[in-house]
Amino acid sequence: MATTLLRAASVGFGLSDPHREDTIDAVSDDIDHLLQTVGNEAERAALTKNLEQFQILFAQYLQESGSKINWAKISPPREGMIREHSTLPHVEDADAISGLLSKLVVLKLNGGLGTSMGCVGPKSSINVRDDKTFLDLCVRQCEYLNETYNVDVPLVLMNSFSTHKDTQKLLRKYNKARCKILQFNQSRFPRIVKGTLRPLPTDNKDDSQWYPPGHGDFYQSLQNSGLLDQLLAEGKEWIFISNIDNLGATVDLDILSHVVANGESCEFVMEVTNKTRADVKGGTLIDYDGQTRLLEVAQVPKDKLEEFKSVSKFRIFNTNNLWIRVSAVKRILDARAMHMEVIENSKSLDNGQKIIQLETAVGSAIKNFKGGIGINVSRSRFLPVKKTSDLLLVMSNMYLLQHGTLRMAPQRQFDAPIVKLGDHHFAKVKEFLQRFENIPNIMELDHLTVSGDVVFGKDVTLKGTVIIIANEGEHIDIPAGAVLENKIVSGNLRILDH
Repeated sequence: MATTLLRAASVGFGLSDPHREDTIDAVSDDIDHLLQTVGNEAERAALTKNLEQFQILFAQYLQESGSKINWAKISPPREGMIREHSTLPHVEDADAISGLLSKLVVLKLNGGLGTSMGCVGPKSSINVRDDKTFLDLCVRQCEYLNETYNVDVPLVLMNSFSTHKDTQKLLRKYNKARCKILQFNQSRFPRIVKGTLRPLPTDNKDDSQWYPPGHGDFYQSLQNSGLLDQLLAEGKEWIFISNIDNLGATVDLDILSHVVANGESCEFVMEVTNKTRADVKGGTLIDYDGQTRLLEVAQVPKDKLEEFKSVSKFRIFNTNNLWIRVSAVKRILDARAMHMEVIENSKSLDNGQKIIQLETAVGSAIKNFKGGIGINVSRSRFLPVKKTSDLLLVMSNMYLLQHGTLRMAPQRQFDAPIVKLGDHHFAKVKEFLQRFENIPNIMELDHLTVSGDVVFGKDVTLKGTVIIIANEGEHIDIPAGAVLENKIVSGNLRILDH
């Protein structure tokens, strides 16, 4: 099976180099061996489907690995490629909103684990506000829309093999929620040994030798699951996709109204927002030789990195909040015309072995759709929780929680402050929570840096710029009720004006 399929894929991508042909033959033999290690019929069928997709991506990687993006063809977005959210017509009529929502599916990318924050299981199970998890908030948002407008907006989760089983258990608590929850798994691909380009696993048992191939796998996995056809049969026209840890990614009725009204000429909308110095590595929309493209930092030549990071030339970045026409996904997949750039993600295993993961990004598919554009949205729609420093913000009095949605408190006059917490003492959620008797009042905070063994008492207030540094072997207790405004707190507990 593998030899024929991978050979066909390589021909389709125009591969004829003898060395590459040898690689294809070796990888084909490895894949055939992997299939032979599985006796269970259902498991074998699932593995076969995954390896079919892997071979197509692998052949594309071999064909394109030597090619570089032509920087001379790159320009900032041309006129009309980016539309300001403020120019969209505002929709208020309840009946009109119900009609719009009846066409919508909300999809959350739920493949990540909480390990980087010291948690076990899916990241979506971490408590982020008022004892509510990411998943709790997503369900409540859809439930509120369904209750308010008497509609049935489903919540779809794209899980990975790492999160699927635990997510199944988590979903039991929502049996009575007014929100239909659907789920499917993205693909499971073998990691690749960097030196030989051969698959790392020799059987299907050790999950650590396999990986989920990025959120660009959404398109094919949605179709393979049968959900794509099911959603079309139910009259769903648009999918709103976002990362489950982006607490700002809620259903925007004005964007929904725009895409439904313009779906024939605009099949893909990417929400972008203005760059700050903290976002210089974020992917950006570009004009590439007259075509709308997403440019990721991994594609940028080393000598062009500073230009890519420039806020003046590339002033916006991709939030990964995407609105995609369902029928267009089917049309493109049926025509086998979906192309996304392959991202080579190099990693080192615990034993030092160097491996490669081939991945794709869901937003890079914009070039395959008719009339794809970006809509420049408020920074409030990009509120990712990647570290405990982000968690401090969303747990604070700077945000209000209503119907599953976080909104910045009206008393806050500016954007969110910059918060930097030391990795050694604050990186894990459990340790982070133990260092705060309660979350400080940060309504007037501009910048916070904390490093070392620091503990905060109850009802602390932080204003302006506050820097707290405990040197190695030292300990700092910020007393209950303390008000720190433009202060530097050093290891010997001196408090200085900043």
